[in-house]
Amino acid sequence: MSQVTVGQAVPNFTLPASNGKEVSLSDFRGKNIVIYFYPKDMTPGCTTESCDFRDYHGDYGKLNTEVIGISPDDLKSHDKFIAKHELPFLLLADVEKKVCELFGVWVLKKMYGREYMGVERSTFLINADGVLVKEWRKVRVKEHVQKVLEVVREL
Repeated sequence: MSQVTVGQAVPNFTLPASNGKEVSLSDFRGKNIVIYFYPKDMTPGCTTESCDFRDYHGDYGKLNTEVIGISPDDLKSHDKFIAKHELPFLLLADVEKKVCELFGVWVLKKMYGREYMGVERSTFLINADGVLVKEWRKVRVKEHVQKVLEVVREL
């Protein structure tokens, strides 16, 4: 599968979800979808971002928009993350990084002079027809969720 780009229909994918089911992108057809990719459960930046999406969850819901978080963490880790921070949306476990690769967020990263593969914090907005309409890469957490919400309001 090649990497998805803005203006293109997003290919269907299925991943295990925090609700104990296999969830597919096609399950949300007819709704806008905000997918945010984050590196790791329980880390400071990822916690702040997830809690920001939690705090604005009702606003997204009023705009016919589902929020979904995806990371390479397993479901057990996601369950703890959801319980600790009362996250009201699904987290999907992309342990094999196939969806991360589809969106081009599994990248070479550098920290303290060390190189490693990891998730580049990114957010994608898919409209009700399944088309990728906006992407935010190398996300800075502060005020990001509000910026995404502003774009959703314009759909």
